[in-house]
Amino acid sequence: MTVFVSGATGFIAQHVVKELLRQGFQVIGSVRTKTKGDYLSKLISSKSFSYVVVPDIASKGAFDQVLQDNENIESFIHTASPVDFEVSDIQTGLLDPAIEGTKNVLEAIDKFGSNVKSIVVTSSTSAVRDSSGNRPSNSTLEESAWNEITIEQGLKSTRLGYAAAKTFAEKEVWKFANAHTGFNVTTVNPTFVFGPQAYEVKHKEKLNESAEIINKVLNLSPDDAIPRLTGLYIDVRDVAKAHVAAVNHPNQFNGQRLLLIDSAWTNELLAVIINKHFPNADIPKGSIEKSDEELKKANSKWDNAKTKKLLGFEFIPLEKSVVDAVKQLLDAK
Repeated sequence: MTVFVSGATGFIAQHVVKELLRQGFQVIGSVRTKTKGDYLSKLISSKSFSYVVVPDIASKGAFDQVLQDNENIESFIHTASPVDFEVSDIQTGLLDPAIEGTKNVLEAIDKFGSNVKSIVVTSSTSAVRDSSGNRPSNSTLEESAWNEITIEQGLKSTRLGYAAAKTFAEKEVWKFANAHTGFNVTTVNPTFVFGPQAYEVKHKEKLNESAEIINKVLNLSPDDAIPRLTGLYIDVRDVAKAHVAAVNHPNQFNGQRLLLIDSAWTNELLAVIINKHFPNADIPKGSIEKSDEELKKANSKWDNAKTKKLLGFEFIPLEKSVVDAVKQLLDAK
């Protein structure tokens, strides 16, 4: 069976590709340039992987040719979407690629995906957690909850822009699913994604936004103050497994939003974990007491029992995820 993965060079996507190959699928990935495709092919080093170049997912008909040329694609995993909080133009840098890119995928599947049976789209808890101000900020996150943000609010900052991009892109997915009942459709909504890169890190250029959080703590000097930061966590390998579960069991996962959250973290806690396992890391010690205090203030609540039951596997704990990521980063130094 052939599975297509858009945005194949991404942090999550590389793990998805790796997991698909491990399970014996043929994989076609899209990349923005031939250089990126060649580099990825070399990293993956598998006869079951090939790539196509899609320079701009937001341009009309971006995926039409791909599906016309590859009629054997039976499952389409759409991960391509920018996570860049430094864009100068929110509309063209975040909103258009996410929303128009998703529309282009769905339109191409509708027109040319004659053998596509399942569609899996990488969304985010940003499409679940409300940032419109309409609901209390500590409302319980659950599979049925939606961010009520507007596009206008999304244009106010890159953080809000990202939330709006993920929310409205996912709304396009469900609008399509409701109108085209012949496809099995699933979205995967992870929170901050930690863990190692899928393949060896040769040099530590800027990592993806979530992995960069650990890297920043790792780069602190012993006397530095630890920046206050809290959030929720899931390991990238579990995110990949969730995508592939939806490919393997399309009927069971049809119509589901998979809310991927394991636990909460703070920068203080990350520092404690790093010091425990890497005593020579030469970073601030971190404090469990401060971490507990920050988590209490954040008061995050979530209920993803439905997702966990569907998936049927235990999530990787935060400590292992951080240790695996740090080990890889230190090896790359």
